Amino acid sequence: MADAVVPRLTQLLAPVVTASGHDLEGLEVTPAGRRRVVRMVVDRDGGVSLDDVADVSRAVSEALDDIDAREPALLGGAYVLEVSSPGVDRPLTEPRHWRRNVGRLVTAVLADGTSETGRLTAADDDGVELGGRRVAHADLVRGKVQVEFNRPDAPASEESDVDGDHPDDDDDDADEDDGDDAADDAADDDEPDTEERA
Repeated sequence: MADAVVPRLTQLLAPVVTASGHDLEGLEVTPAGRRRVVRMVVDRDGGVSLDDVADVSRAVSEALDDIDAREPALLGGAYVLEVSSPGVDRPLTEPRHWRRNVGRLVTAVLADGTSETGRLTAADDDGVELGGRRVAHADLVRGKVQVEFNRPDAPASEESDVDGDHPDDDDDDADEDDGDDAADDAADDDEPDTEERA
């Protein structure tokens, strides 16, 4: 049953995330004492803000409560939800991943076993422009964004973005839902974004 949890939750939650205007980039479920921790990674064109994470957390939390009522054996009743945006270490494997990193320095692993590092200047559904060379998606295995402390084309707001995430990204985002929405809305944006259900 444990092996079926992630595929089933992905099937049920992906439409919820899509409806919020985001893509579900990753989902994992791990035991934590009597609870399970549901970790989700979401992204969208233009990056994910703290408000985006909070919106997705609320929508997914409601969906999980409904799922738990209909399929109680899936999560076992108690869970903690963590929603975050992708970090710089997440591989570029889909056309949308490449598109969202145009302008960054990227190392691409190619299907012929070689690799190439260059500035990603364009990306579409057919391929990418990397270091002045056009590479089809069929010839790409994966890519990795390289950390740059002083990106030549970075806007002023991104100059201190040393970890290579989107400017609004925060992998440690979490939003604790204790049932008091008013208090949650007034909470500092730097608080971790976690939803917990008993």
